[in-house]
Parts: sequence; C-alpha cells; structure tokens
Amino acid sequence: MSEDSVVVGKHVYGNLYECDEAVLDDEEYLRKVVVEAAKVANATLVDLKSWKFSGEKGGVSVLALVVESHIAIHTWPRYRYATVDVYTCGARSDPEKAFNYIVEKLRPKYYTKHYVDRSSTSLHASAQYTLLNK
Repeated sequence: MSEDSVVVGKHVYGNLYECDEAVLDDEEYLRKVVVEAAKVANATLVDLKSWKFSGEKGGVSVLALVVESHIAIHTWPRYRYATVDVYTCGARSDPEKAFNYIVEKLRPKYYTKHYVDRSSTSLHASAQYTLLNK
C-alpha cells in the first residue's frame, strides 16, 4: 500500500501544569506561539482565531486551522493550567515538534503528553479495533 493511498494522522495532546499566570492570560503572546508552532511542525496556517474569557475561570483559547488539521491552546490562568492539542494529517508535518515548542514557550513545571495514531489503515495504527455487528 503506497503512502498516497492512506491518511496519515498524528495527534499529540496534553495538559500543562503550574504555568506562569501572566503568560496564560496573554492572548497576543499565545497567538504568536501558535503561529510559530505551526511553522515548527511544517504545517500551513489557514486561519487563526482567539478568544479571551472573563469571569470566575477566565482564560484564553487560541485555535489555528492549518491545511493539515489544527492546533489549539486553552488556558485557565487562575489555575495555572493549560491544555494543548495538535493534530496533523500527512507524512510531512510533525505535531510533536509543535507540541514541544508550545511547552517550551509556556514553561510548565510539569506536563502530560499523549500520542494517538489516527491513520486510515492498520499498517500505521496501533489501536485496538472493535468490530460492530449490524
């Protein structure tokens, strides 16, 4: 099976703990981080949106639509917590590089990182399959 006949999907996501509150509340800085993360991942930026929320939990969300899929950061400054989600399709992009770049720029004291292969064939995927009887 050739590379052209499958979807190569790579999904890296995680949680960042004990980040600087000022960094997590800085919408412009987070936008710049996401734009640069797309470049680092070899992804093509299509659009960038961000929202700053007020209220008890507050925070910032930044979402980049890339040709290959998306990059998202959601923050809760009061809790010094953020989530990061990077999903790309195609063999030439690398979501792990983008994730690592974001971690470097948000500087958590510790974080979790998860990887899911979301390819269209079992030749690339290592997940368990469940056959549904109809």
